[in-house]
Amino acid sequence: MQEKITKDTLIGDILDRYPESARYFLAMGMHCLGCPASRGETVEQACMVHGVDCERLVAQLNLEF
Repeated sequence: MQEKITKDTLIGDILDRYPESARYFLAMGMHCLGCPASRGETVEQACMVHGVDCERLVAQLNLEF
């Protein structure tokens, strides 16, 4: 069984497991995906900074991956 992505999942963990997920983060304006600070953020933290609906993004990621 595949582990679900949650608002508490680290972005670095998502990118390591699903590199193609980068497009979702880039689309929300998160252009520093390679920097250690962004990889250590949770989905919820990144959404708060970029003004994105966290629940919607998590749902999209889980549908895709």
